[in-house]
Amino acid sequence: MDNTEPAPERERRGIQSIEVGGEILKVLASEARPMALRDLVRAANMPSGKIHPYLVSFGKIGLVAQDPVTGHYLLGPMAIQLGLTSLQTLNPIREATPFADSLSEETSHAVALAVWGNMGPVIVRLIDATYPIHTNIRTGTVMSLANTATGRVFSAFLPRQLTEKLLLDDRIRLGPDIAHPLDAKLVEGMIEDARTRKISRGVNHPTPGIVSFSAPVFDYSDNIALAITIMGPTGTVDTDLDGPVARAIRACAEAVSRRLGYRGTY
Repeated sequence: MDNTEPAPERERRGIQSIEVGGEILKVLASEARPMALRDLVRAANMPSGKIHPYLVSFGKIGLVAQDPVTGHYLLGPMAIQLGLTSLQTLNPIREATPFADSLSEETSHAVALAVWGNMGPVIVRLIDATYPIHTNIRTGTVMSLANTATGRVFSAFLPRQLTEKLLLDDRIRLGPDIAHPLDAKLVEGMIEDARTRKISRGVNHPTPGIVSFSAPVFDYSDNIALAITIMGPTGTVDTDLDGPVARAIRACAEAVSRRLGYRGTY
């Protein structure tokens, strides 16, 4: 019998020098301004004699450039082109889907992805809970801006001129779907809270017996790209804004945001 290492294990072996070079590029990418060699050495935790050959090779292929006046290093034109190409092909829903799947699997709760549409936030993906859950949310559902956690997240992070009229029209547009609309002043407070905490919560509203948390996903330009919402029955989902479910969806939203190039604080 062949006792050699399975092919998948062998395929995971990489080229160490490329991985080392990648760490140097990560340091340069994390800085907003060109770096002196001594600062790069400190940040990468590598001796200058090890770093310098990488910088020379990276310079030859355009991944790194050197300021002719100061001698400081920065990402080069090839790195910029790679970044632009990546941004052009980036699909927020595609990037978020595996994270949403994992969140649902880890918590057993339903998870939804929503993006901004012509009429407001619209559900584009719904991962069912591992148990029966009674909501009227489906793929394609337009969410109330004022009366749902998902809507309040978009209200918190989209420009006010984009959401103001929809907020005013919310009760008319979604009248039959929201049996007991929230008071306008209460909604404003909840939107402000969502903006501060980067999470919104709904307890027994708009659907009795259902708890929901929604968190924003930001892109490389610091704009909201989509919202991730988790839902489950009251009494099963911890409603604490600092509880395990809230922490899990915050972590999920932050991870997707990083995938989309967001570099701000979460």
